[in-house]
Amino acid sequence: METTTEKSVEVLNDLIEINNDRIDGFDRASKGLGEGDADLKAIFDQFASDSRRNVQELSAAVGQAGGEVETGNSATGTIHRAWLDVKATFSGHDRKSILEECERGEDAIKKAYRDALSEDNGLAPQYATIIAQQQQAINEGHDKIKALRDSQV
Repeated sequence: METTTEKSVEVLNDLIEINNDRIDGFDRASKGLGEGDADLKAIFDQFASDSRRNVQELSAAVGQAGGEVETGNSATGTIHRAWLDVKATFSGHDRKSILEECERGEDAIKKAYRDALSEDNGLAPQYATIIAQQQQAINEGHDKIKALRDSQV
């Protein structure tokens, strides 16, 4: 049982780090938008807020499991690199490019949630429910960003 708890804490903390990356990415993306991009700013702010809520839920689960909550970002994670690319994109304020980079970040977090829920991950069942609920919102966010990107000319 101990190893399941330890593994669960590790998985939960990985998701906390990735959500922190997502918050930073969307906050940065939001600040980089022009005046005509209020629609994207509202969406980016909402997604950052969603990830803040995810972090709170995941942190509570880590605490419940008796683990130490991770507070930083994933220094080597895929999503971190993807979001760094987002920052470089903003200089031109090209909506399609910004959305393409945001979608790359969303692809990475979507994969992280899918991996977290994989059978061989050793996740305790009580945490799988929280992660599955968050995954649904993450997938919807990804699809929204993708649809917006696809709608750009």
